[in-house]
Amino acid sequence: MLARDRLLGDRGGVHQAGRLAPEALREALTDLHEFWLTVHAAQAGVRSDSEGIALVAVGGLGRRELVPYSDLDLVLVHAGHKGIGRDVDTAAEQLWYPLWNSGVGLDHSVRTVDEALDVAGRDLRTALGLLDARHVAGDQALTKQLAGGARDAWRTGVRKRFDEMVSSARRRWQRSGEVAHWVEPDLKHGRGGLRDLAMLDALALAQLVDRPSGEVSQARKLLLDSRTELRRIAGRPRDVLMPQDGDEIAAVLGIGDRFALARALSGAGRAVAYALDVALRTGQPGPRKVLGVLRRTPTRRPLAEGVVLHGDEVTLARDVDPSKDPGLLLRVAAAAARTGRAIAPGALIRLGESAPEPRAPWPAEVRQELVSLLGAGEGLIDVVEALDRTGLWARLFPEWGAVRDLPPRDAAHVWTVDRHLVQATAYAARLVTTVSRPDLLLIGTVLHDIGKGRGTDHSIVGAALATQVGERLGLPDKDVATLSAMVRHHLLLPHTATRRNISDEATVRRVVDTLDGDPVLLELLHGLAEADSLATGPGVWSDWKAALVADLVARCRQAMAGERPEGPKPLDDAQRALAESVAASGKPDVIVDTGPVATITLVAPDHPGLLSQAAGVLALHSLKVHAAELRAHVGVAVDTFHVSPRFGSLPDEALLREQFTRVLSGSLPLAEKLAAKERDYADVPDDPPLARVLWFDDEADGGAESADVVLELRAADRLGLLHDVAAALERCGADVLWARAMQVGGTAIASFSLASTSPTHGSPDWRREIEKAVLGAC
Repeated sequence: MLARDRLLGDRGGVHQAGRLAPEALREALTDLHEFWLTVHAAQAGVRSDSEGIALVAVGGLGRRELVPYSDLDLVLVHAGHKGIGRDVDTAAEQLWYPLWNSGVGLDHSVRTVDEALDVAGRDLRTALGLLDARHVAGDQALTKQLAGGARDAWRTGVRKRFDEMVSSARRRWQRSGEVAHWVEPDLKHGRGGLRDLAMLDALALAQLVDRPSGEVSQARKLLLDSRTELRRIAGRPRDVLMPQDGDEIAAVLGIGDRFALARALSGAGRAVAYALDVALRTGQPGPRKVLGVLRRTPTRRPLAEGVVLHGDEVTLARDVDPSKDPGLLLRVAAAAARTGRAIAPGALIRLGESAPEPRAPWPAEVRQELVSLLGAGEGLIDVVEALDRTGLWARLFPEWGAVRDLPPRDAAHVWTVDRHLVQATAYAARLVTTVSRPDLLLIGTVLHDIGKGRGTDHSIVGAALATQVGERLGLPDKDVATLSAMVRHHLLLPHTATRRNISDEATVRRVVDTLDGDPVLLELLHGLAEADSLATGPGVWSDWKAALVADLVARCRQAMAGERPEGPKPLDDAQRALAESVAASGKPDVIVDTGPVATITLVAPDHPGLLSQAAGVLALHSLKVHAAELRAHVGVAVDTFHVSPRFGSLPDEALLREQFTRVLSGSLPLAEKLAAKERDYADVPDDPPLARVLWFDDEADGGAESADVVLELRAADRLGLLHDVAAALERCGADVLWARAMQVGGTAIASFSLASTSPTHGSPDWRREIEKAVLGAC
């Protein structure tokens, strides 16, 4: 359709003067497609004076909410072949084929009214679609019969289909996630998206709930406008909004930047999800007669002082006065989280109107209710959402406002900052038996990123806020200091374990000194590291990372107990024997030990360039290197790499040995093969992060002769990155003693301990030379 293409011709960032606003564009697309359909329907014999046949629009066209590149949902409804005096199939072909030829997606059917209603009675998606039925061409009386019959059948049968509708929605949410809190929200199918708005409309049409509120109507417009612009920019059907799309969409909608848009969409998704949650509870089928006897009114079961379970909702006891009970809010919340039941909307309203903020310092029993709530596990998530939606969570934590709906700044996070904090606390609830102070673990976890969104180091700001919160909660001074230190150093263990050589005594000593030798703080940070990583995103907490952090914690405990931590593990007898064999034969060898994180040992006569060659061979087999230990015996390098496959399985040991030997002999063009591999399996993002080099001194015990320093590189991850960086370091004459690497989203963070006998080693000039070479390799 040329006219449609002209309407959408300003996509791709070119803002023409005549560009239509999103709502106007939807109207124009609807009018354009409807005009086109009317003309072609008339050519097919479906005209305004036709009897017994009609063209009916459902879906987006039926609602007049047609977004770019949407399929057309059409029903050719008829009174039966004998009742219309013409060939229905021929009319359908004359309608459908021009649409297909023009490249318009089409979801179509040809049915009588009774057939359509029969299908709707068996298929929930069809039943919901027919609620939006709107006449396009032909016999209006037939359209009215179909639309009226569909709506009447929905109103009378919705109670029987209620459970099916809820189950279908939950399966969809499981697949598509949430609009609120997700970094890459599915605007249509996600929880709190446009499909949920259609469910709210359907429930309202059946008079099970009230019409959506003004807040929900505003959310609908933002979701529709964002989806319209997303598809206009993409030039194809797309419903998942990626961060890189955000700035352009935000500019069109007048919302600032992509972070402001993400917060606005998160708020919209929360409004829709909360409205639907309430609707699904209040709209549930009521009491029915069983054998002629009405079911009994739901019982009220006590859960805590002033808190009862009424049916499936947690609510207030009849004689309770929220204004005189500062702990009631938390008792209600803890009971709901513990039982997995929702708080009744009426109870939330009463608490919002009259529940006081607990007076600082909080009484011990109120603080204990907070710990009980935070320790409820998965039940915590929906409860905090309900409290936050009604302003009650901010009554407990006024500091929460800066992180509410705040999108993260790195790609590894899948949640907004506020949901990440709650998810992490739910994970921490599983770890309370591993620490001596479970209360501090839970409170510290819910606060660990509270300093984000304030334009400076979130750990430092967060530590100050944690002190403020701890004092308000009435914690003893020592516990306040521990809580503040948890927030200040919540990244210390995972960063050290994955970026430094933890077998180095200097590394362990630095961690112990940072924590003032406090073993309680150490175990709390260990639990927090796991909970934080699990709540960040898939794959962030791996077996490898868990083992590294546990090893670091064990070494720190030894040091805190006055024992000397274990040093680097020496070569074992088998490795020494293999090195001696290679020294005698001159032929390199390879050993592969399998496991969750495999160990590959490459043994060869020591020579400059060996690290880059070994890294290149591993990259050819799509192996991700997590750590490298570079040692030697009798003039033979024994380089051990801890690896895991990026995809597939580990390579065969014999093949690795053969390729390693060929690379060392020069018969395998490593650079050429690696470049081809990267072209075939390109995994660098379209807009990669800017590569950056950081230097750290006094982080290794290399001795005065080598004066080791640590170089940390942050760059877009790719298959050959370690090979290229190692080659750059080798060209500069720097010896790599050990290497660590981790991936955060699409970013690689790699650390190298560098030694050199050069007289300029460690000088500013030497560092500039190294830095230039490494960045060039990226």
